Amino acid sequence: MLSIVEIDYGTPKAVSEKTVALQIDGKSIHVPEGTSVMRAAAQAGINIPKLCATEMLDAFGSCRLCLVEIEGRKGYPASCTTPVADGMKISTQTPKLAQIRRGVMELYISDHPLDCLTCPANGHCELQDMAGVVGLREVRYGYEGANHVFAKMPASKDSQIALDGRAAAPVANPLFAPKDESNPYFTFDPSKCIACSRCVRACDEVQGTFALTIQGRGFESKVAASQDNRFLDSECVSCGACVQACPTATLSEKSLIDKGQAEHSVTTTCAYCGVGCSFRAEMKGEEIVRMVPNKDGHANHGHSCVKGRFAIGYASHPDRITTPMIRANIADPWRIVSWDEAFAHVGSEFKRLQAKYGTHSIGGITSSRCTNEETYLVQKLVRAGFGNNNVDTCARVCHSPTGYGLKATLGESAGTQDFDSIEKTDVVLVIGANPTDAHPVFGSQMKQRLRAGAKLIVIDPRRIDLVRTPHIKADYHLKLKPGTNVAVLNTLAHVIVTEGLVDKAFVAQRCEDDAFAKWCDFVAQEKYSPEAMEVQTGVPADAVRGAARLYATGGNGAIYYGLGVTEHAQGSTTVMAIANLAMATGNIGREGVGVNPLRGQNNVQGACDMGSFPHEFPGYRHVSDVATRELFEKAWGVPLYNEPGLRIPNMFEAAMDGSFKGLYVEGEDIAQSDPDTQHVTAALSAMECVVVQDLFLNETAKYAHVFLPGSSFLEKDGTFTNAERRISRVRKVMAPKAGYADWEITQKLAQAMGYPMNYEHPSEIMDEIAALTPTFHGVSFDRIDELGSIQWPCNEEHPDGTPVMHVDEFVRGKGRFMLTEYVPTREKVNLERPLILTTGRILSQYNVGAQTRRTANVMWHDEDRLEIHPHDAEERGIASDDWVGIASRSGETVLRALVSERMQPGVVYTTFHFPESGANVITTDNSDWATNCPEYKVTAVQVTRVSQPSEWQKRFRAFSNEQQSLLEQSAAPQPASTLGPA
Repeated sequence: MLSIVEIDYGTPKAVSEKTVALQIDGKSIHVPEGTSVMRAAAQAGINIPKLCATEMLDAFGSCRLCLVEIEGRKGYPASCTTPVADGMKISTQTPKLAQIRRGVMELYISDHPLDCLTCPANGHCELQDMAGVVGLREVRYGYEGANHVFAKMPASKDSQIALDGRAAAPVANPLFAPKDESNPYFTFDPSKCIACSRCVRACDEVQGTFALTIQGRGFESKVAASQDNRFLDSECVSCGACVQACPTATLSEKSLIDKGQAEHSVTTTCAYCGVGCSFRAEMKGEEIVRMVPNKDGHANHGHSCVKGRFAIGYASHPDRITTPMIRANIADPWRIVSWDEAFAHVGSEFKRLQAKYGTHSIGGITSSRCTNEETYLVQKLVRAGFGNNNVDTCARVCHSPTGYGLKATLGESAGTQDFDSIEKTDVVLVIGANPTDAHPVFGSQMKQRLRAGAKLIVIDPRRIDLVRTPHIKADYHLKLKPGTNVAVLNTLAHVIVTEGLVDKAFVAQRCEDDAFAKWCDFVAQEKYSPEAMEVQTGVPADAVRGAARLYATGGNGAIYYGLGVTEHAQGSTTVMAIANLAMATGNIGREGVGVNPLRGQNNVQGACDMGSFPHEFPGYRHVSDVATRELFEKAWGVPLYNEPGLRIPNMFEAAMDGSFKGLYVEGEDIAQSDPDTQHVTAALSAMECVVVQDLFLNETAKYAHVFLPGSSFLEKDGTFTNAERRISRVRKVMAPKAGYADWEITQKLAQAMGYPMNYEHPSEIMDEIAALTPTFHGVSFDRIDELGSIQWPCNEEHPDGTPVMHVDEFVRGKGRFMLTEYVPTREKVNLERPLILTTGRILSQYNVGAQTRRTANVMWHDEDRLEIHPHDAEERGIASDDWVGIASRSGETVLRALVSERMQPGVVYTTFHFPESGANVITTDNSDWATNCPEYKVTAVQVTRVSQPSEWQKRFRAFSNEQQSLLEQSAAPQPASTLGPA
């Protein structure tokens, strides 16, 4: 069901500039051409009864409840499938219509349990509502005949009936199916199903998985998952679209069954991936009943995935730490303290370290999981409170090459389009991204466009789902060798230039002539021909030429890329090569085209925008720029340092050298997420004061001296910025469990350091951001509330935001082609390490897993596995489920094997969601030449069968057990009155 506060208009909104005039029940109405009679009536406040219709799906016309009378037409057409026409006169309420509707409802109710008072949908059930609307007062048909309601057929007292096939004693009902409770988040009760097909259509039209179907015919029709499997065993991805579409309690959230109907709703934004889905948190007081995707959400349009809709249990998990703790040494038990003592301790320690080791001996790390306002305050604390620029962010270890590459070529460090732009795309090029797993809601939108006829090119070393999925097959899958992205893109450019496929008019008008000429000469070299590069890339030359021609000549071409582009030694070069292709073919500056980075976490874009890099203030302005620095000095009231600070790898090196001693980490787990884990933990161990602000005692917190309990996205106000530059509101639905929201904690730390911060609400922080950042000048909480969301730039020139960038000219003026020389990674395979390991994500888990591992999502994925091609597995005597050791030059770990045809020979793959897996024990210190973004995607390894954990895993388990014991030994908390906010 939709949210308790949403109105369902029955059919999708029509998009047309032409309007149609008609009358419904004597009321004159004007609506866009193509609008259904049902929607036109609903928009006029006239509600026509319906059951199979919902505005989330195309009209179906099966329930026959929405019949109307139209003057001059015979019969009783269904209002959901009948489009309006000029001059129509429609009646929705007549005696005959009332009689038909009551008859239809009587048939539905005759095969439906009459347990309304105890049904979980009671109070929010469309079937129940419609029975009341049509005035149903009796059901003349009993359950003596065939039905889906009872497990056993009732006994017959009539011997003649028994002779006709009815038993004299109760027997099993062949039409009855028991309730399916296998899915951890929702139940399926077939006895309540009215066979409206809304769930089946939602799985098709919204999600695009085709996991559900209607089996049988006539009265024997029933909904089935896959081949009549349990939901948990089927192809269902638990997105919940079917649950939202269901008009009865057939598909019901288990949380709704447990807690009953919600009494109010708060609109907020999901804290998982970079899609930025809008949700309505449906509440009872401060208890969440369910999360419902907001049908008015600009990024998701009422859809969601298993994480955003269901995986929120981590926010109330017993592992949550809600009191500040300190200790002198990581081998000591924690001591629970008041907030005041914690703030004073951190301020004292950081001041001591700076007095002893210098101003630059401490720093901070911002989080892509926190709000824009919180991130802004952390970098402000570092620059103004610490007096240095030693601030970095996890966004650097994923998408910093995006900022560098797009800034150099197009002039702005962000993607060019909104998600809806794909509706006008003719050719989709996906490189180094797996949208159906990492960005599933946008992945569903992409699949719908591909099924509607758009062509698809996939560039990925692994066969991702998009390559072949129901009703979709990639036109080209360029299965390149890991580390050869630049080489492949240069071969595509070679074909486009040498075959005369460049959009010369666009380039002449919009790009720098000299740079373009040099680029043409560069990519036209024979060494970049597909044939010359085939040995290095592993991609057949014919496939490269076909893909290049398709992208250049197939109409609107849009490129979508992810971490498989950026997390390489040539990540920045690859981003520039992508921008070169888009400019050369004129695929920039309008709907349906563009360069679109798919950000991995909910606020990666925002973390970058807010000045989280050591060399840039908010708005991507260099710290050495005098005018910018003076602007911030005036606003912040202190002199600011004019040299870039330390990046995270530099902090680690300085810690090992003894010059970097204190670190404030808000919402990040660098001990699990950063490469070369053993180097990271050694650096943390060398520091004297590590302060971690988080929900749980994560891997980094085990090396901390101070733990400050953070707040989940449900406990704070603020904004997130998604992958399409969309700024959306995060709204507090419950009080922070630890007493403070994260921005308040940072503010208190600043005060403890002697730097004044006195904000009363995050809206004041956004006002400061807007005043100091040109692309945010028009952004405010009030403006976001008014528009629903805003895509920056939003300023005097673009008061309503900017869905598509670079429309008339590039931000930098003329587009600049960059030379992208292919330089092979120094991570080479050899006899000792003959395989290449690459990493990625899976649908049910998120990033380091701190949130999703504490939910029922572990039912789908409870460990990281190593995917290996059958050929490589056979050579090593490996079968699925065998334990295998993976050894690189950095370290070794052990995982269970999964033999898979998705892989190509010579390449293995794993995820990194579970800390005990040690995926980043193996990854190396290689990084992007321009940004230090780690090369997670290319690690030379050997894989062998083993029978026990690696030495690192043994040490990890012992250390983790010790840290858990120290946590449990922590001193009893003081009275609550001394622990809350001062």
